[in-house]
Amino acid sequence: MTESAESRRWAPGKLTALLTGAVAEGMRAVGGHVGGVYLRSSTPGLLRLAVLAGLPGPLFRPWWRMHVDRPFPVADSHRLGVEIQLADPIETMRRYPQLAAGLPFRFGSVYVPVVGASTAYGVLTVLCPAAPDATSAPRDRDRLTEAAQGLGAALLALDEEGPEVVWDGEPLCVAPLADGAPAGRAAGEHAADLLPEGVFTLDRLGLISYVNPRAALLLGRPRSELLGQPLGHAAPWLEEPTCQDHLRGALLSRDPVHFQVRRPRPPGADPHTGERYGDRLSLSVYPGADGLTFTVVPVGRDADAAGAAPAPAAGARDGREPGATPFGPPPAPAAGDGLPAAPADRAAGAESLYPPVFLALALSEAVTARQVSAVVMQELLPAFGGRRLALYLLQDRHLYLAWESGFPQGFLDPFDGVALDVRLPGVDTLTHGRPLFFESMEQLAAAYPGIPLDAEEGARAFLPLIASGRPVGSCILGFDRPRGFSPQERTVLTALAGLIAQALERAQRYDTEAALARGLQAALLPHRLPAHPRVETAGRYLPGTQGMDVGGDWYDVVEAGDGLALVIGDVQGHGVQAAATMGQLRSAVRAFALGGHPPEEVMSGTNRLLIDLDPGQFASCCYIRLDPLTGEARAARAGHPQPLLRHPDGRAEVLDLPGGVVLGVAPDAVYPVADLRLEPGAVLALYTDGLVERPGTDIDEGVERLRASLSRAATPTRRTGPSLGGTADLLIEEARQTTDRPDDIALLLTTRRAPR
Repeated sequence: MTESAESRRWAPGKLTALLTGAVAEGMRAVGGHVGGVYLRSSTPGLLRLAVLAGLPGPLFRPWWRMHVDRPFPVADSHRLGVEIQLADPIETMRRYPQLAAGLPFRFGSVYVPVVGASTAYGVLTVLCPAAPDATSAPRDRDRLTEAAQGLGAALLALDEEGPEVVWDGEPLCVAPLADGAPAGRAAGEHAADLLPEGVFTLDRLGLISYVNPRAALLLGRPRSELLGQPLGHAAPWLEEPTCQDHLRGALLSRDPVHFQVRRPRPPGADPHTGERYGDRLSLSVYPGADGLTFTVVPVGRDADAAGAAPAPAAGARDGREPGATPFGPPPAPAAGDGLPAAPADRAAGAESLYPPVFLALALSEAVTARQVSAVVMQELLPAFGGRRLALYLLQDRHLYLAWESGFPQGFLDPFDGVALDVRLPGVDTLTHGRPLFFESMEQLAAAYPGIPLDAEEGARAFLPLIASGRPVGSCILGFDRPRGFSPQERTVLTALAGLIAQALERAQRYDTEAALARGLQAALLPHRLPAHPRVETAGRYLPGTQGMDVGGDWYDVVEAGDGLALVIGDVQGHGVQAAATMGQLRSAVRAFALGGHPPEEVMSGTNRLLIDLDPGQFASCCYIRLDPLTGEARAARAGHPQPLLRHPDGRAEVLDLPGGVVLGVAPDAVYPVADLRLEPGAVLALYTDGLVERPGTDIDEGVERLRASLSRAATPTRRTGPSLGGTADLLIEEARQTTDRPDDIALLLTTRRAPR
């Protein structure tokens, strides 16, 4: 955590005591075996795991940092300020597939925001056994909520003392609250000394707490060198990703796991002894309240046979540097901004640091190039300790900058649009199809003399973006410090570059097809609405943001004789078929309106036409025939949302117009007509359901929200008020800012001017 001796007025120990106390209370409240607290950091939008109880921290390094925009329960709880409960793995997979893919084990979890007054500090989370069903709630969940509330109040008090409460370091890993060792434990350990199988135990911090003689023999270390040590010291071959995944499963789900590993022969071991010693071991892991109990035997050999092999000399070591973590090498020190930066003398094992499935799942939800770039920025860069990112896309044998972050302003401008015959690392990596890694800026400058450098120190990785053998672009990762790239890390980064390339290629197709689809949609909508001296109209269309298909929403204003026909409709579904059906219906309604047919005949005629066309779709519609001089209007509805009417005094209401079934269902459907009057200065609002529908909420709530917004809008005819178009923009502003809007929106406003 960031320290400042001059400005700090509260002791760091006070903060850690508050955090560990809240975690312990939360675990007791719901019977959890793992708990933790995420806190905000000095890096905007980044949460850091501050305290972790009951798990070896390094084994869960990919979850130490959490961007608030990631689709994870911790991020949602913090960003939305809501409690989240995931009862079992099925619910976890349904709601948070990225979390379930990374930790596919049997456990439940609860996430409670930590808030003091109006300040969101982080999230208190507890993992517990999976519930019997999704409706089961953890015991005493209110007590867990109270623990989070108490922590929020305490952090607010610390904030007032100063400095700001943030967490920028690695998590503090603590043992879970113990209720005392089981009676007779010492006797049990003595009995295990006599067993022919190897037996050893790890506490919940990943340290070896007991080893029987046979386990010491099989692990290749004397007992005195094993007790109290991380497992990585005893058996570095257990740091393979598959082994670590088994250990995570046992720690989280508390279900036994069984697996085999290949153990290398000790240095200098006699080959014949090695045969008796055994090259493969079978391990069984049994989780308990205090940690993990292992049994280990050679595969295919009687356990007693292993006893004939002498233990290695007491001084034998595995060459691992001091300070190694329980399940791997020592963690990298955190950079000043809260993102890790690996030192030059260590290359992290990327295959355990960042499972590629995380990026694959995140990229599967990105459909535009900008979304792909944002995913890479949020997922890949923090995991590898990077600070700079640039993505270039290939077009007409030139590389164009699609996304950049962290580089000095304007530094990359000269490289935008560079041709493929220019000798630059970003070009060479794509044309040669090989990644380029430079462990220092000196290496980069030596390989490319005269190349402009954006920093004096650091490291760079240039990755080719190639999808199915086709060049897509190149990716540049920048690091603030010199660092090495291990063979495993180079392999993982190259594989991840392939995932990014596939996502960008898909995004490019999306952008092209979406542009064509939007052009089709725009061609089907009216380019301008007819002008009338007594009536003003304003229409807005807003496409949905999910998926690339066009929709079937439309609006129209038709001059018919001495009146105006106001029309709005919504064809079921999306895509070219929906847009084509919409175009046919719009033409039909216009033809009936121009023929002077009354509203009920317009609806029934359009209904029969849609049935005859048999597109396999239905549509809703609202048709209003307005007399501009008197304001008298006649309306017919076909399954469409009720219009809104804002009176000149500012009062807005939802009209209660009778209606018939949607178009395209019943050939003999009847559409009743209702009369209404539009006074001068009043505003009539017709809209499609995309404006008022929100996932998880009732449509009536959305209609009421729209009614209140229309009531607050200034009267368009007043000189001091906004134009009718401005009012339309205000009504859809919230929807315009929504990034995950599933449906299209059409809006048509109409008002009458007072006679002069």
